[in-house]
Amino acid sequence: MNQSAPHAELIAAFSRAEADAAHKLGLITVAAKKGPKAIQTAQETAAKAAKRRDSFAKKLKALGVDVHKADQQP
Repeated sequence: MNQSAPHAELIAAFSRAEADAAHKLGLITVAAKKGPKAIQTAQETAAKAAKRRDSFAKKLKALGVDVHKADQQP
């Protein structure tokens, strides 16, 4: 079994989760114009996305993959 294929899939999932977390963090500033309830909802959504990203990073670290080096590869 090719060991790099699961790593590649997990790295891709991490990259998507990382981009999603960054996007949702940016939405907080947009929500600021809509009031405190929108800000709170955006913060909760961003926190969930960051938690998902961190979960993927933890799994990759357990496999011995440095996510910062993985992001720099084409």
